[in-house]
Amino acid sequence: MQTPPPIATESFSDASAAVARLEEIYERNTKFLRDRFEAYVSGEAITARVRAYYPFARITTATHARLDSRLAYGFVAGPGVHETSVTRPDLFRSYLTEQIGLLIQNHGVPVEIGESAEPIPIHFAYRRDINIEAAITTSENSPVARSLRDAFDVPDLATMDDSIADGTFELQPGAPEPLSLFRAARVDYSLRRLYHYTGTDPEHFQNFVIFTNYQFYVDAFAQLCQQRLQSGEAGLEAFVAPGNVIMRSGGATSGTAPARVPQMPAFHLVAPGYRGITLINIGTGPSNARNVTDHVAVLRPHAWLMLGHCAGLRNTQRLGDYVLAHGYVREDHVLDRELPLWVPIPALAEMQVALEEAVEDVTGLEGFELKRLMRTGTVASVDNRNWEISGPEVIRRLSQSRAVALDMESAAIAANGYRFRVPYGTLLCVSDKPLHGEIKLAGMASEFYRRRVGQHLEIGLKALERLKQQESERLHSRKLRSFAEVAFQ
Repeated sequence: MQTPPPIATESFSDASAAVARLEEIYERNTKFLRDRFEAYVSGEAITARVRAYYPFARITTATHARLDSRLAYGFVAGPGVHETSVTRPDLFRSYLTEQIGLLIQNHGVPVEIGESAEPIPIHFAYRRDINIEAAITTSENSPVARSLRDAFDVPDLATMDDSIADGTFELQPGAPEPLSLFRAARVDYSLRRLYHYTGTDPEHFQNFVIFTNYQFYVDAFAQLCQQRLQSGEAGLEAFVAPGNVIMRSGGATSGTAPARVPQMPAFHLVAPGYRGITLINIGTGPSNARNVTDHVAVLRPHAWLMLGHCAGLRNTQRLGDYVLAHGYVREDHVLDRELPLWVPIPALAEMQVALEEAVEDVTGLEGFELKRLMRTGTVASVDNRNWEISGPEVIRRLSQSRAVALDMESAAIAANGYRFRVPYGTLLCVSDKPLHGEIKLAGMASEFYRRRVGQHLEIGLKALERLKQQESERLHSRKLRSFAEVAFQ
């Protein structure tokens, strides 16, 4: 086995120093892998397997006591050894510094930093997706005679599951308890999927996220962000579009737009400390909604919102009315195995209040008058776009659920928020009422979009601004945490 020289595990009582050591180990070990791989591609003989390991963070406690019972995270569930492997400490520096700092503060013991037993797959030693197989000449004259998997570790999907988040993780005898929801390779996998689907690097993603299912919202968001940058608004650094096209506050632009629009393009209004806003057009359907939130979750955002269109199910609703979801009928089936239907997806008070107050601010309505424009109720999400013609059983189920609106994405986004402990909320806009003869037609849609898209987006942005003003410790509600939780937020 070819490995870099071992680095001794060391204790740290300063969070910044601990993260610096994580970064030192990670950078050295990934460079070792890249150097050996490039030598391998160049034809250098490799006679032994090449391996390097992710760094780890570990805390050992001997008591159930902790200092601050108000916190939903930042402490381990009980005495023992708790550990997680770590990737990209440069990307997660602020996050890791906060989480490790809370552990040191709440338990009064140092953390240990060292090399884990989790190998770094060669694919993940590079920051961006690279076609490793294409880099190896496959002709008869190739200097590379051995299979890639004979020489290097490659991603093992069997070890990249979400069992910790799903509560199905089985601890092996003598193994440390998990310290975070995701181990390093699982995070690395999602970081590369994010670029693949959204067309932007994970470095640009912000801690407050909007998911939408229509391009109209993207166009309005891009126009608004560019205007805010050009006006010199304080606290904004850049606007990033697919292809990592970056427009900076001073007006300079870099990057090249992709030849083809990515499947779920992302746009980022960048602010210091990742406190800006990311908007992702996830397209249509619960599968897309689950897919993108599976990957965004590893970035540990502070909140995500669904802003999109829905079918109004009540005759009293009008096109353009808003629906604030306080419950979900999960008929989309994309998370039934990971999150059984008997698990409730509760409304989060902080999210609900921020959204309702944002609607009041933008529309000028409040109290009982707000009911003229917005209803709070259950949203049904389905996996059949043609639900309207699926027969009377579907209509009966919707009536029994007391649902006031129907879409295809909101329940999956909320359920994955609950599953991954990310605060979630949903504000939809009624675009049609098929049960009452108001079907979405081209002419009707144009007028509807013209009247409502800008206002709907403004409401979502104002809600996120309100959430930013709250302490993250308050926003990450304890109702999202189970009775035996990992320490990291």
